Amino acid sequence: MSTSRLPLALTQGDPAGIGPEITLRAWLALRGEPEAARLPFFVLSDPDVLAAAAQRIGLDIPVAPATPARAAEIFAEALPVVPLSGRAGAEPGRPDPATAAGTIESIDRAVAAVRGGEAAALVTNPIAKHVLYAAGFRQPGHTEYLAELAARPGEPPPHPVMMLWSETLAVVPVTVHIALSEVPRRLDTALIVRTGRIVARDLAARFGIAAPRLAVAGLNPHAGEGGAMGGEDRDVIAPAIRQLQSEGIAATGPHPADTLFHPRARAAYDCVLAMYHDQALIPIKTIAFDEGVNVTLGLPFIRTSPDHGTAFDIAGRGIARPDSLLAAIRLAGRLAGHGVPWLP
Repeated sequence: MSTSRLPLALTQGDPAGIGPEITLRAWLALRGEPEAARLPFFVLSDPDVLAAAAQRIGLDIPVAPATPARAAEIFAEALPVVPLSGRAGAEPGRPDPATAAGTIESIDRAVAAVRGGEAAALVTNPIAKHVLYAAGFRQPGHTEYLAELAARPGEPPPHPVMMLWSETLAVVPVTVHIALSEVPRRLDTALIVRTGRIVARDLAARFGIAAPRLAVAGLNPHAGEGGAMGGEDRDVIAPAIRQLQSEGIAATGPHPADTLFHPRARAAYDCVLAMYHDQALIPIKTIAFDEGVNVTLGLPFIRTSPDHGTAFDIAGRGIARPDSLLAAIRLAGRLAGHGVPWLP
Protein backbone atom coordinates (compact mmCIF):
# COMPACT_ATOMS: atom_id res chain seq x y z
CA MET A 1 0.00 0.00 0.00
CA SER A 2 1.24 3.51 -0.76
CA THR A 3 2.39 5.42 2.33
CA SER A 4 0.07 8.25 1.28
CA ARG A 5 -2.89 6.04 2.29
CA LEU A 6 -1.49 4.76 5.58
CA PRO A 7 -2.12 6.25 9.03
CA LEU A 8 0.66 7.71 11.16
CA ALA A 9 1.93 5.87 14.24
CA LEU A 10 2.12 7.86 17.50
CA THR A 11 3.99 6.70 20.57
CA GLN A 12 2.53 7.39 23.99
CA GLY A 13 5.60 9.12 25.45
CA ASP A 14 5.86 9.30 29.22
CA PRO A 15 2.32 8.70 30.52
CA ALA A 16 2.94 10.97 33.52
CA GLY A 17 3.62 13.91 31.21
CA ILE A 18 1.41 15.87 28.83
CA GLY A 19 1.56 13.21 26.08
CA PRO A 20 -1.93 11.79 26.78
CA GLU A 21 -3.54 15.25 26.84
CA ILE A 22 -1.90 16.63 23.69
CA THR A 23 -2.66 13.37 21.86
CA LEU A 24 -6.34 13.74 22.74
CA ARG A 25 -6.38 17.39 21.71
CA ALA A 26 -4.54 16.62 18.47
CA TRP A 27 -7.17 14.01 17.57
CA LEU A 28 -9.91 16.50 18.37
CA ALA A 29 -8.34 19.11 16.08
CA LEU A 30 -7.62 16.75 13.20
CA ARG A 31 -10.96 15.00 13.40
CA GLY A 32 -12.57 18.34 12.61
CA GLU A 33 -10.60 18.76 9.39
CA PRO A 34 -12.28 18.08 6.03
CA GLU A 35 -11.76 14.46 5.02
CA ALA A 36 -9.33 15.36 2.22
CA ALA A 37 -7.06 17.20 4.69
CA ARG A 38 -7.47 14.86 7.65
CA LEU A 39 -4.38 13.06 8.92
CA PRO A 40 -5.46 9.80 10.61
CA PHE A 41 -3.19 8.32 13.23
CA PHE A 42 -3.20 5.62 15.88
CA VAL A 43 -1.45 5.77 19.23
CA LEU A 44 0.22 2.82 20.92
CA SER A 45 -0.92 3.07 24.53
CA ASP A 46 -3.62 1.86 26.92
CA PRO A 47 -7.17 2.81 25.84
CA ASP A 48 -8.28 3.06 29.48
CA VAL A 49 -5.46 5.48 30.29
CA LEU A 50 -6.43 7.79 27.45
CA ALA A 51 -10.13 7.55 28.29
CA ALA A 52 -9.36 8.45 31.90
CA ALA A 53 -7.17 11.35 30.77
CA ALA A 54 -10.00 12.68 28.62
CA GLN A 55 -12.44 12.48 31.52
CA ARG A 56 -9.95 14.15 33.89
CA ILE A 57 -9.61 17.25 31.71
CA GLY A 58 -13.27 17.37 30.68
CA LEU A 59 -13.02 16.26 27.05
CA ASP A 60 -15.77 14.12 25.55
CA ILE A 61 -13.57 11.97 23.32
CA PRO A 62 -14.42 8.38 22.39
CA VAL A 63 -11.42 6.06 22.60
CA ALA A 64 -11.46 2.79 20.67
CA PRO A 65 -9.07 -0.19 20.75
CA ALA A 66 -7.91 -0.72 17.18
CA THR A 67 -5.40 -2.32 14.88
CA PRO A 68 -3.22 -0.21 12.59
CA ALA A 69 -5.22 -1.52 9.63
CA ARG A 70 -8.49 -0.12 11.05
CA ALA A 71 -7.15 3.20 12.32
CA ALA A 72 -7.97 5.30 9.27
CA GLU A 73 -11.45 3.74 9.07
CA ILE A 74 -12.46 4.69 12.61
CA PHE A 75 -10.47 7.91 13.02
CA ALA A 76 -13.38 10.22 12.23
CA GLU A 77 -15.46 8.68 15.03
CA ALA A 78 -12.96 7.73 17.74
CA LEU A 79 -9.31 7.96 18.72
CA PRO A 80 -7.74 4.65 17.58
CA VAL A 81 -5.52 3.10 20.26
CA VAL A 82 -3.42 0.01 19.66
CA PRO A 83 -3.19 -1.56 23.14
CA LEU A 84 0.13 -2.31 24.78
CA SER A 85 0.92 -5.41 26.78
CA GLY A 86 2.85 -3.50 29.45
CA ARG A 87 1.73 -0.96 32.02
CA ALA A 88 0.97 2.40 30.42
CA GLY A 89 -0.66 4.47 33.16
CA ALA A 90 0.85 6.87 35.68
CA GLU A 91 -0.41 9.68 37.87
CA PRO A 92 -0.04 12.98 36.01
CA GLY A 93 3.07 14.85 37.07
CA ARG A 94 4.53 11.85 38.93
CA PRO A 95 6.94 9.98 36.65
CA ASP A 96 7.27 6.32 37.57
CA PRO A 97 10.03 3.94 36.38
CA ALA A 98 7.43 1.14 36.49
CA THR A 99 5.95 2.61 33.30
CA ALA A 100 9.27 2.50 31.42
CA ALA A 101 8.61 -0.92 29.86
CA GLY A 102 5.34 0.33 28.38
CA THR A 103 6.99 3.48 27.05
CA ILE A 104 9.71 1.44 25.36
CA GLU A 105 7.19 -1.08 24.02
CA SER A 106 5.24 1.80 22.47
CA ILE A 107 8.39 2.99 20.66
CA ASP A 108 9.37 -0.54 19.55
CA ARG A 109 5.96 -1.36 18.13
CA ALA A 110 5.52 2.02 16.44
CA VAL A 111 8.85 1.61 14.64
CA ALA A 112 7.87 -1.94 13.69
CA ALA A 113 4.57 -0.64 12.28
CA VAL A 114 6.36 1.91 10.10
CA ARG A 115 9.02 -0.54 8.95
CA GLY A 116 6.41 -3.22 8.36
CA GLY A 117 4.25 -1.07 6.10
CA GLU A 118 1.39 -0.56 8.60
CA ALA A 119 2.07 3.16 9.10
CA ALA A 120 3.41 5.94 6.91
CA ALA A 121 5.56 7.71 9.50
CA LEU A 122 6.47 7.80 13.17
CA VAL A 123 5.50 10.65 15.51
CA THR A 124 6.91 10.37 19.02
CA ASN A 125 5.49 11.97 22.14
CA PRO A 126 8.01 13.31 24.68
CA ILE A 127 9.80 10.92 27.03
CA ALA A 128 11.80 11.55 30.20
CA LYS A 129 15.18 9.89 29.80
CA HIS A 130 15.84 9.83 33.54
CA VAL A 131 12.74 7.68 34.05
CA LEU A 132 13.95 5.18 31.48
CA TYR A 133 17.48 5.22 32.91
CA ALA A 134 16.07 4.28 36.32
CA ALA A 135 14.55 1.21 34.68
CA GLY A 136 17.82 0.17 33.01
CA PHE A 137 17.54 1.93 29.63
CA ARG A 138 21.00 1.85 28.03
CA GLN A 139 20.80 4.35 25.18
CA PRO A 140 21.78 8.03 25.64
CA GLY A 141 18.39 9.17 24.38
CA HIS A 142 15.33 8.73 22.21
CA THR A 143 17.06 9.40 18.89
CA GLU A 144 19.92 7.01 19.52
CA TYR A 145 17.43 4.28 20.42
CA LEU A 146 15.53 4.86 17.17
CA ALA A 147 18.80 4.56 15.26
CA GLU A 148 19.45 1.23 16.98
CA LEU A 149 16.00 0.00 15.98
CA ALA A 150 16.66 1.15 12.41
CA ALA A 151 19.90 -0.81 12.06
CA ARG A 152 19.99 -3.69 9.63
CA PRO A 153 21.17 -7.06 11.00
CA GLY A 154 24.96 -7.18 11.16
CA GLU A 155 25.37 -3.47 10.37
CA PRO A 156 26.05 -0.50 12.65
CA PRO A 157 23.15 1.88 13.35
CA PRO A 158 22.70 4.79 10.94
CA HIS A 159 23.98 8.21 12.04
CA PRO A 160 20.88 10.14 13.15
CA VAL A 161 20.78 13.92 12.79
CA MET A 162 18.41 16.06 14.85
CA MET A 163 16.84 18.90 12.90
CA LEU A 164 14.54 21.41 14.56
CA TRP A 165 12.20 22.63 11.85
CA SER A 166 9.57 25.33 11.52
CA GLU A 167 8.10 27.27 8.62
CA THR A 168 10.51 30.13 9.39
CA LEU A 169 13.72 28.42 10.53
CA ALA A 170 15.45 25.03 10.42
CA VAL A 171 18.51 24.27 12.53
CA VAL A 172 20.73 21.25 13.14
CA PRO A 173 23.08 20.96 16.15
CA VAL A 174 26.21 19.07 15.07
CA THR A 175 26.89 18.06 18.68
CA VAL A 176 23.80 17.48 20.78
CA HIS A 177 23.38 16.30 24.37
CA ILE A 178 26.87 16.84 25.74
CA ALA A 179 28.33 19.32 28.21
CA LEU A 180 29.42 22.62 26.69
CA SER A 181 32.95 21.97 27.93
CA GLU A 182 33.04 18.81 25.80
CA VAL A 183 32.04 20.48 22.54
CA PRO A 184 35.52 21.59 21.36
CA ARG A 185 36.88 18.11 22.06
CA ARG A 186 34.06 16.26 20.25
CA LEU A 187 33.76 18.62 17.30
CA ASP A 188 35.83 17.57 14.30
CA THR A 189 35.86 18.11 10.56
CA ALA A 190 34.60 14.62 9.75
CA LEU A 191 31.55 14.99 12.02
CA ILE A 192 30.59 18.32 10.44
CA VAL A 193 30.99 16.88 6.93
CA ARG A 194 28.96 13.76 7.73
CA THR A 195 26.20 15.86 9.29
CA GLY A 196 26.14 18.29 6.35
CA ARG A 197 25.87 15.45 3.84
CA ILE A 198 22.88 13.91 5.64
CA VAL A 199 21.12 17.27 5.98
CA ALA A 200 21.64 18.16 2.32
CA ARG A 201 20.52 14.70 1.17
CA ASP A 202 17.33 14.64 3.25
CA LEU A 203 16.38 18.24 2.50
CA ALA A 204 16.51 17.30 -1.17
CA ALA A 205 14.95 13.84 -0.96
CA ARG A 206 12.26 14.45 1.68
CA PHE A 207 11.65 18.20 1.70
CA GLY A 208 11.91 18.67 -2.06
CA ILE A 209 14.58 21.39 -1.92
CA ALA A 210 16.53 20.84 -5.13
CA ALA A 211 19.77 22.54 -4.02
CA PRO A 212 19.75 22.97 -0.22
CA ARG A 213 21.69 25.94 1.15
CA LEU A 214 23.49 25.27 4.43
CA ALA A 215 24.77 28.08 6.62
CA VAL A 216 27.44 26.79 8.98
CA ALA A 217 27.80 28.63 12.28
CA GLY A 218 31.13 29.29 13.90
CA LEU A 219 31.93 27.95 17.34
CA ASN A 220 33.57 31.00 18.89
CA PRO A 221 32.47 34.64 19.08
CA HIS A 222 32.84 36.35 15.69
CA ALA A 223 33.59 32.89 14.22
CA GLY A 224 37.00 33.01 15.89
CA GLU A 225 38.09 36.37 14.49
CA GLY A 226 40.76 34.74 12.32
CA GLY A 227 42.04 32.64 15.21
CA ALA A 228 42.22 35.46 17.74
CA MET A 229 39.36 33.90 19.75
CA GLY A 230 39.99 30.22 19.23
CA GLY A 231 41.30 28.18 16.32
CA GLU A 232 38.37 25.77 15.85
CA ASP A 233 36.60 27.92 13.26
CA ARG A 234 39.74 28.15 11.13
CA ASP A 235 41.15 24.68 11.70
CA VAL A 236 38.05 22.45 12.07
CA ILE A 237 34.95 24.16 10.68
CA ALA A 238 36.36 25.93 7.61
CA PRO A 239 37.93 22.72 6.20
CA ALA A 240 34.58 20.95 6.62
CA ILE A 241 32.84 23.69 4.65
CA ARG A 242 35.41 23.40 1.87
CA GLN A 243 34.90 19.63 1.76
CA LEU A 244 31.13 20.02 1.50
CA GLN A 245 31.54 22.60 -1.26
CA SER A 246 33.85 20.27 -3.16
CA GLU A 247 31.03 17.70 -3.13
CA GLY A 248 28.60 20.16 -4.68
CA ILE A 249 26.80 21.11 -1.47
CA ALA A 250 25.97 24.82 -1.11
CA ALA A 251 27.57 25.39 2.29
CA THR A 252 28.78 28.77 3.53
CA GLY A 253 30.56 30.02 6.64
CA PRO A 254 31.69 29.81 9.28
CA HIS A 255 29.25 32.57 10.16
CA PRO A 256 29.19 34.44 13.48
CA ALA A 257 26.16 32.93 15.24
CA ASP A 258 24.98 36.27 16.65
CA THR A 259 24.14 37.59 13.16
CA LEU A 260 22.78 34.40 11.64
CA PHE A 261 19.14 34.35 12.73
CA HIS A 262 17.58 37.73 11.90
CA PRO A 263 15.03 37.77 9.04
CA ARG A 264 17.37 39.01 6.30
CA ALA A 265 20.00 36.41 7.19
CA ARG A 266 17.39 33.62 7.24
CA ALA A 267 16.45 34.41 3.64
CA ALA A 268 19.91 33.30 2.49
CA TYR A 269 19.80 29.66 3.67
CA ASP A 270 17.54 26.65 4.12
CA CYS A 271 19.13 25.27 7.28
CA VAL A 272 21.78 26.25 9.82
CA LEU A 273 24.40 23.78 11.02
CA ALA A 274 25.07 24.89 14.59
CA MET A 275 28.02 23.60 16.55
CA TYR A 276 26.26 22.81 19.83
CA HIS A 277 22.82 22.27 21.32
CA ASP A 278 21.85 25.71 22.62
CA GLN A 279 23.34 27.54 19.64
CA ALA A 280 20.65 25.80 17.58
CA LEU A 281 17.74 25.48 20.00
CA ILE A 282 17.67 28.96 21.53
CA PRO A 283 16.96 30.70 18.18
CA ILE A 284 14.25 28.30 17.03
CA LYS A 285 12.52 28.18 20.41
CA THR A 286 12.57 31.98 20.46
CA ILE A 287 11.21 32.32 16.92
CA ALA A 288 8.83 29.34 16.76
CA PHE A 289 8.33 27.88 20.23
CA ASP A 290 4.85 26.45 19.64
CA GLU A 291 5.35 25.47 16.00
CA GLY A 292 8.80 23.85 16.11
CA VAL A 293 9.16 20.19 15.19
CA ASN A 294 11.99 17.79 15.94
CA VAL A 295 12.76 15.81 12.76
CA THR A 296 15.28 12.98 12.76
CA LEU A 297 17.26 12.86 9.52
CA GLY A 298 19.39 9.92 8.45
CA LEU A 299 16.88 7.20 9.38
CA PRO A 300 15.25 4.85 6.84
CA PHE A 301 11.82 6.07 7.97
CA ILE A 302 10.18 9.42 8.77
CA ARG A 303 10.24 10.46 12.42
CA THR A 304 8.96 13.72 13.86
CA SER A 305 8.31 14.85 17.41
CA PRO A 306 7.10 17.91 19.30
CA ASP A 307 9.88 20.36 20.11
CA HIS A 308 9.21 20.28 23.87
CA GLY A 309 9.49 17.94 26.80
CA THR A 310 7.13 16.07 29.09
CA ALA A 311 6.05 19.18 31.06
CA PHE A 312 5.35 17.21 34.24
CA ASP A 313 4.55 20.48 36.03
CA ILE A 314 1.34 21.02 34.03
CA ALA A 315 0.39 17.40 33.28
CA GLY A 316 -3.24 16.55 34.02
CA ARG A 317 -4.29 20.18 34.50
CA GLY A 318 -6.01 20.57 31.13
CA ILE A 319 -3.84 23.47 29.97
CA ALA A 320 -1.28 21.76 27.72
CA ARG A 321 -1.32 23.04 24.14
CA PRO A 322 -1.08 20.53 21.26
CA ASP A 323 0.41 23.02 18.77
CA SER A 324 3.84 21.39 18.46
CA LEU A 325 2.40 17.86 18.28
CA LEU A 326 -0.02 19.01 15.59
CA ALA A 327 2.89 20.58 13.71
CA ALA A 328 4.80 17.29 14.04
CA ILE A 329 1.84 15.29 12.73
CA ARG A 330 1.31 17.66 9.81
CA LEU A 331 5.00 17.63 8.90
CA ALA A 332 5.06 13.82 9.05
CA GLY A 333 2.05 13.80 6.75
CA ARG A 334 3.77 16.12 4.30
CA LEU A 335 6.95 14.08 4.24
CA ALA A 336 4.94 10.88 3.77
CA GLY A 337 3.12 12.34 0.79
CA HIS A 338 -0.31 12.69 2.43
CA GLY A 339 -1.07 15.75 0.31
CA VAL A 340 -0.83 18.27 3.16
CA PRO A 341 0.08 21.60 1.56
CA TRP A 342 3.32 23.41 2.42
CA LEU A 343 2.84 26.94 3.59
CA PRO A 344 4.23 29.62 1.26
